[in-house]
Amino acid sequence: MTKKLALLDYGSGNLHSAARALARTGAQVTVTADPETALNADGLVVPGVGAYAACMAGLLGVRGDRIIGKRLAGGRPVLGICVGMQILFERGVEFGVETEGCAEWPGVVERLDAPILPHMGWNTVKAPQDSILFAGMDEDTRFYFVHSYAAQNWELDDSGPLAPAKLTWAEHGVPFLAAVENGPLSATQFHPEKSGDAGAQLLRNWVDSL
Repeated sequence: MTKKLALLDYGSGNLHSAARALARTGAQVTVTADPETALNADGLVVPGVGAYAACMAGLLGVRGDRIIGKRLAGGRPVLGICVGMQILFERGVEFGVETEGCAEWPGVVERLDAPILPHMGWNTVKAPQDSILFAGMDEDTRFYFVHSYAAQNWELDDSGPLAPAKLTWAEHGVPFLAAVENGPLSATQFHPEKSGDAGAQLLRNWVDSL
């Protein structure tokens, strides 16, 4: 069966290229801000570019935080991309301004301590062997990053009955989370839609898992 994807339109994100990349997986893609459409899709993709605070304002404007929360409460898959990953954490700090996020994960998104910012270009990542997103990829596979901020610690207590999150790391000045797979909630700090064949494979892996 063809998987139905909703690409959340909340005024932030490279919607055209993301929709095109997702459609190449064979999925049916709808760009939407409609809650029912977003809730009922097989998978929801939350893009994001720009400032954390602006993305959160846009997300709240379409009640995207509630849509994400309702989907996850029902075990329905969500994929966050770039700032769409960052807003899943508890809060973000940019230029001394602290903004509350969706708080699906504890922790803070902060500026990278690196000599050159933004971190722009192709980087390898270190994914766990049992990763679904990175299945079938070599260790030297590169993905395209454009960001100055990231989550640099994982603060969720993984000692409970649920399977621990699968964490993928990268480094630019300091180690940071490049991707997280946590039950129905997954996210990448890089842009799979701009990452060529590697990004296409990652999106296909995610769609195949729905």
